[in-house]
Amino acid sequence: MSIRQPTIFLDLALAPKGTAVPDGDGMPDQTAAERFLISSALNPFLAEVVAQRARETATITRHLEISLKELIHRQNLRMAELHEQAHGADDQLLAANLKKVEDKIDELNGRLERRTVELRHEAECMIGDVQHIGRAWVLPHPERNSPQIREMVTDPEIERIAVQHVIAHEEARGWKVESVEKDNRGFDLISRKPCLPAGTAHPEDPKTAIEVRFIEVKGRSHTGDIALTANEYNTAKRLRKDYWLYVVFHCATPNPSLNILHDPATLEWQPIVKVEHYRLKQDSVKHPVELREEPPPYG
Repeated sequence: MSIRQPTIFLDLALAPKGTAVPDGDGMPDQTAAERFLISSALNPFLAEVVAQRARETATITRHLEISLKELIHRQNLRMAELHEQAHGADDQLLAANLKKVEDKIDELNGRLERRTVELRHEAECMIGDVQHIGRAWVLPHPERNSPQIREMVTDPEIERIAVQHVIAHEEARGWKVESVEKDNRGFDLISRKPCLPAGTAHPEDPKTAIEVRFIEVKGRSHTGDIALTANEYNTAKRLRKDYWLYVVFHCATPNPSLNILHDPATLEWQPIVKVEHYRLKQDSVKHPVELREEPPPYG
């Protein structure tokens, strides 16, 4: 078993009604699936959230105590001043002022106590009930060996070479690259141009950047047409100028060539409904770009 994002369903085509499926023997039952989900995904996520929440509540608690305790201290000083003025002062006016200061101190102490309890509760995290939505069989495409569809089958080794080539290209420009290939977000990499010099990081968020590219990587052993899944194509349309398509040709040779397409949703994609893909003719992919600081956008 493995954990996948639900967006994986965006890349699947609905089988015709009446398609035969296996009888289910050997499939993990719902209890086993939920146990795997909790141990493999939810518990690690819970630990991450708890750690983050602890940092946040500690910071808020520290600032809360500093601010409210300072206000309480000022009211105590005010009360001391009033007691010093007690001799010869209007007893009725003095009592009213003292009552006002005492009420303010009680209010501030109450706010500090209530907010401290709230923050303690906010730091408590737990996994809620798991709701089972459903299950689905994913079958091999019946026309997977046809010439039109066979070209779209992913070669893991070619894709790995392409991704590594793109990462090397981005890092050579001084950008920081994060791989999100397993998350099925509609792109493979997030490349960030740091806002601080190399070797330093933002004190609160190391991912702070002045420019970000969401990059989908496509690799071919030599050359050929490029296909985007429905999820990738729709993500490209949604992100537009923040979305980049990096096409690496000749991945099966010692010298892969990189082609960069900016805002690829503007190109002439041809929908292939049978497999929920969008094809881009080879002629629409530009010539390889030279390695330079700011390659010009295409599209």
